[in-house]
Amino acid sequence: MASGNDRPRRSAVSLWADLASPAIGSPMVLHDFSADTAPAGYGHGAVVVGVDRAGVVPDIDSGDFDILLTTAPLPGRPWASVAPSEFDTALANLAARIAARPIAASLLAALLRVSETLPIAAAFQAEAMGYSTLLGGSEFQNWRHASLPKSRSKDTAPRVRVTQSGSVAIVTLTRADRRNAFDAAMRDALCEALRGLAESGNMPITLRAEGPDFCAGGDLDEFGTQTDSALAYAVRMTRYPALILAELGERVRVELHGACIGAGIEIPAAAPEIVARTDTWFLLPEVSMGLLPGAGGTVTIPRRIGRHRTAYLGIGHVRLDAGKALDWGLIDRIST
Repeated sequence: MASGNDRPRRSAVSLWADLASPAIGSPMVLHDFSADTAPAGYGHGAVVVGVDRAGVVPDIDSGDFDILLTTAPLPGRPWASVAPSEFDTALANLAARIAARPIAASLLAALLRVSETLPIAAAFQAEAMGYSTLLGGSEFQNWRHASLPKSRSKDTAPRVRVTQSGSVAIVTLTRADRRNAFDAAMRDALCEALRGLAESGNMPITLRAEGPDFCAGGDLDEFGTQTDSALAYAVRMTRYPALILAELGERVRVELHGACIGAGIEIPAAAPEIVARTDTWFLLPEVSMGLLPGAGGTVTIPRRIGRHRTAYLGIGHVRLDAGKALDWGLIDRIST
């Protein structure tokens, strides 16, 4: 008779298949407000989506849901508006993305529920735990094996420049040839620059970037190179540019343009003033990779637009233009 240690080991995917089975619940629970039924509740690790096809924006307890979609053109928080002609497509896209990355999607939804009431430092800590957990998961590993980074020569060019214009300190991302892809070197240089300014007085600070894009997100060449999840968590907690920005408070203004992907909006969202050019657009791609926003986005973005819209952006892989970002409060002003 085989002992417990002799039993075949089960993969994370097969275990999740049990959790997502009809007997326990789907990774996505859908509630249509046009139906005369009570909300489904969270279920077991499910992303709970409420849909208002009629565009009446019903008076509900939003705490029961992770994402709320309506056809109403100008709903307030926590709703996200989708045009009636695009509603079914948007819903199908959301369902497909949750089915493709159920663990990452449900972990992001659960984290957003918890972290919205946490003190900001504790919320960053919770994000670091969640992100580091997913680094060792099968969803991210499968994505990484299918998207192996290109071999590149070591890039030692400076990532950040600090100058002064009158009474304002200017912090500039300088990796324009890589669309300011956010790698460990840029993270460390930005932390060093911001900490230096934090310790040197109360000078106002403007954060901006060279090149056609403010930041095209994390440098994919580095994704997954840290194989020790515990060490990844420890490193993250000592190098969070977004947390330093938040601690700098009213001193900081950020100027955005072009692509602001992943870290390219997660970090700026910690600032009290964000000005974006008309060509600016935003995307949170991490869930599609089997991860969750890990540069502060689960903390900074919900504090601007709410957790429901943050979940929709991250899980739905929704691209946001400057106009919609302004409507939602993700940015404060659009410049020419």
